Amino acid sequence: MCFQPSMTELMQAAGQGDDVAWEAIVARYNGLVWHVARGYGLDRSEMADVVQTTWLRLVQHLGRIREPEATGAWIITVAHRESLRALSRSAREQPTDDLDAADESEASPEERALARDVAHVLWRCVGELPQPCQALMRMLMDDPPHPYKEISAALRMPIGSIGPTRARCLDRLRPAIEAAGVSAG
Repeated sequence: MCFQPSMTELMQAAGQGDDVAWEAIVARYNGLVWHVARGYGLDRSEMADVVQTTWLRLVQHLGRIREPEATGAWIITVAHRESLRALSRSAREQPTDDLDAADESEASPEERALARDVAHVLWRCVGELPQPCQALMRMLMDDPPHPYKEISAALRMPIGSIGPTRARCLDRLRPAIEAAGVSAG
């Protein structure tokens, strides 16, 4: 049987410069930090920035965390906040949903260009929503969409709230889409 040090022991050792303890903390939570960042629909580079910044924040606060056994919750909270910051400062162009490959062969170049333009406008409108709506819409619009259980964990939202929240977000999105001149037809 292998000895597993407690998080308190790991945090104390890491705070004293123990690289093995630090690596154990990272190994324990790194996948979860990536999962949180992924849940916000960030691109790979933005996710890597969130992960790196989350670990930097932990290094900066190693000696100040009062409840080392709650370090996992602390790390998840930081990852959520950093993901929201990444979304808000992101000036990147929103993803465009091109026509499906099967449809592309049947669509004219003009139809494909129009579909890209509409998708760009729609994503720009999504980008004007409050951050929680943006994150939810991105997760729901991924291909394939994320399961509600994953959305619930990533966005810290009860599963039963996802549908009603989606409806409220769509209600906020409709006027922006109409103002942009995009029709539902």
